[in-house]
Amino acid sequence: MNYRHAFHAGNFADVHKHAVLGRVLAHLRLKPAPFRVIDTHAGAGRYDLSRPEPARTGEWRRGIARVWKASLPAEPQRLLAPYLGVVSAFNPSQTLGVYPGSPLIAQSLLRPQDRLIACELEPTSATSLAAALRNDRRAKTLAIDGWTALGAYVPPKERRGLVLVDPPFEEAADFARLAGALAAAYRKWPTGIYVLWYPIKERAAPDALALRLRRLAVPKLLRSELTLGPPPVEGGLFGSARRSRWRRSCSTSCRRSARCCRRRRRIASIGWRRSARRPPPKAANKGRQ
Repeated sequence: MNYRHAFHAGNFADVHKHAVLGRVLAHLRLKPAPFRVIDTHAGAGRYDLSRPEPARTGEWRRGIARVWKASLPAEPQRLLAPYLGVVSAFNPSQTLGVYPGSPLIAQSLLRPQDRLIACELEPTSATSLAAALRNDRRAKTLAIDGWTALGAYVPPKERRGLVLVDPPFEEAADFARLAGALAAAYRKWPTGIYVLWYPIKERAAPDALALRLRRLAVPKLLRSELTLGPPPVEGGLFGSARRSRWRRSCSTSCRRSARCCRRRRRIASIGWRRSARRPPPKAANKGRQ
């Protein structure tokens, strides 16, 4: 594997996927029952933005730095609060110098009864990840291939939780592999929440992936895409996407009203466009969805 996320830590795609991750974890925290997070391609965990890699690309300046400095309206501020709260905790001086990756965001939002499995195969990143999580008994790091981990660790014993699949996409076949991996995991754990990330460098591969996922007949798929404009002529990343498989339920206090469920759908999608080519879900007013 040649990919090193340190060059891209905190870019616009990280902001997108980690904001979504924060919302999903906030959703899981609504119930007292424990949950488990399985991060299949966890990376190094913690990224020093003053290091040569992020300094060389400067991608974080066009990502987290813009959100960090922005004066956000009340609603976006509330939606981003779980994510930005974690980033703020890693930068107590309020000078942005450290960016937490997905395993540290997940760790920060765990409760005492929750657990995290973070997988990373690349040796340097795996060592950094183990160091970042070594003092937390709730977290376990594994030097294992993420695709293998996806099949090996579902379902978790808690029977509640989230699987985050965020591969480097060094190979074109990873798009097809992503659909197959979700299908296999879903058969083993149909009540889990699966969050899949993929890059958008052109439209053919992401749209083909969307078609494969629809053909799996997995219910409650949410496709969230963030693009910076049309594809650049010189190529490269111009968009970020999350594909999520949800299991939603309302709290007893809201009496399972359709209005509440619609509100939660808006929160979960962070306000980004819902572009799956399927009819909207029916109002969830008859029990657990």
